[in-house]
Parts: sequence; structure tokens; C-alpha cells
Amino acid sequence: MKSIKGIILAGGTGSRLYPLTLGTSKQLLPVYDKPMIYYPLSVLMQAEIKDVLIISSEHDLPKFKKLLGDGSKLGIKISYKVQFEPNGIAESFIIGQDFICDDNVCLILGDNIFHGDEFISNINTAKIDLSNGYSSIFGVSVPNPESYGVIEFDDKNNIIDIAEKPDFAKSNIIVSGLYFYTNDVVKFAKKLKPSERGEKEITDINNLYLSSKKLKLIRLKSSISWFDTGTYSSLIQASKYFENYEKKSGQKAACIEEIAYNMGFIDNSQLNKIANSMHNSEYGNYLLKLTLK
Repeated sequence: MKSIKGIILAGGTGSRLYPLTLGTSKQLLPVYDKPMIYYPLSVLMQAEIKDVLIISSEHDLPKFKKLLGDGSKLGIKISYKVQFEPNGIAESFIIGQDFICDDNVCLILGDNIFHGDEFISNINTAKIDLSNGYSSIFGVSVPNPESYGVIEFDDKNNIIDIAEKPDFAKSNIIVSGLYFYTNDVVKFAKKLKPSERGEKEITDINNLYLSSKKLKLIRLKSSISWFDTGTYSSLIQASKYFENYEKKSGQKAACIEEIAYNMGFIDNSQLNKIANSMHNSEYGNYLLKLTLK
């Protein structure tokens, strides 16, 4: 069975968040007590994906390298590549083709956050589908579907089309920023022509899989929270959500060091070393307590 590589697309200018993003990447902004990119990285790690490529701008890539290094402290491998211009999500597969090589791939957008008890079972479903030759997208119900790729259904609830930012949405179910694709996504991405927006659209990729009857839709239940943290309000909303969750549960969400430890990627001594490097923070003290359990 082919292994799965992971890609985090953390590019773009973050112009909707100016002036916050004039000096740094959107994906390095805080969501409660950790950088935004920890959330998508945690998804890949919980999916047992240990080979990760981060794609960002030439200006921001050194900052991600400083934050995460080569991934070895987490027991994973992290590589980096530049997206010189924001030419669309689907360009990720062209930029990352040497990284993907002959494997399947999971792409997650750096500003998309998923959280909920049943989410990992959804991930496992996508992995099973992938092993059977099917690609998967994750559908979410939103009040403003026109801002996303909107899924159109027939009267039997089968997908018949996905429309990118339509003037009129034919459903309130949209495609969120997490995708599991078979290896031929690289070939599909190379064949794409830029849209009227001048971008290689991920919606076109999804429709190619749909037309070949190789696309599965996993609809996220309302118990699973999804955030597209591209606006001031959504950024604050996500931070408040995780503050409330962590204070109520006593558990940290998207704590990549804890995940690495629980997944067996690192041992207690490695976790202790990381924890001590951050011992002046509440986050570091949380990690220290984990090493004593």
C-alpha cells in the first residue's frame, strides 16, 4: 500500500488580515496559545503522516523553519518549498511533485482548523478510501457558502458538481481545506488551466475526480468544529473556542509535542527536553506534567 505524504499550504499574502500580516505569515499568528500552523500540522500527525512539506512564500519560509526545524524533535520529517506567487491551491501539487514522488498525498490549508472527538475517525475513513483508490473531500455546512467551493447534490444526495465561489449557492455544504488524493493528483494539477482569477483551482481537481467517479465526500457532523481563520472575527472566535475548551477539559488541542509523544514518535526523555526549553510558559509546564505521568 502506498504511503501518504502531507502538505501544508501556508502561502498567500493574508491581505484580509492587514495590518496583522504585513510583517508575518497568517499561519504564524496565534490561535489562543499556539501558532496557527500547529493546528493543521496536528491533523497530519494524528493521521500518522510523518513526512510533511510546508509551502509558503520566500519571505515567510525562514520563520517556519525557525519554528519547526526539520521536524526531528517531533519524530517526523519536515521539508520546505517556496510558492513565489499565490497561483492557487492546486499549484501545491506541482511545487511538491518531487516530494510526493509515487505516494498518495494529504493537503491541508494552513488556515483551516478542525476539532472534535469524531474527527480522527473521519480521517481514518479517508485513509481507507485512499487505499481503495478513492480521493476524499470534507464537507461542512456554513451560513455563507458563496465564499467557498459549493457542493451541488441531486435528489438522491449524490454530488453532481462543485462550484467555486458561485453567485448563487445550490447548497450550504462547502468543501473545507482538507483533501486526501491519490497520486494522479500531480498529473491532474499539471493539466489545469488557470481560472478567471488566474489561479489553478482545487475545485477543478475535485471535479476531475468527481467525473471519474473516484471522489468520496465525508460530511463533518455538527459536533466537529471547523474554522477558516482568514478574518479578524474568525481568528478571535477560534482563540476563544480553544481557550474555553482547554480550560474546561484540562487538555490542550493541537499540542504537537503531546501528539508526537502519544503517537510514539518521541519518547519521554525527548518530550522532557522540549518541555524544559519552554519551562517559563504555561505551555511548557503542561508538557512537563505529561512527562511525569
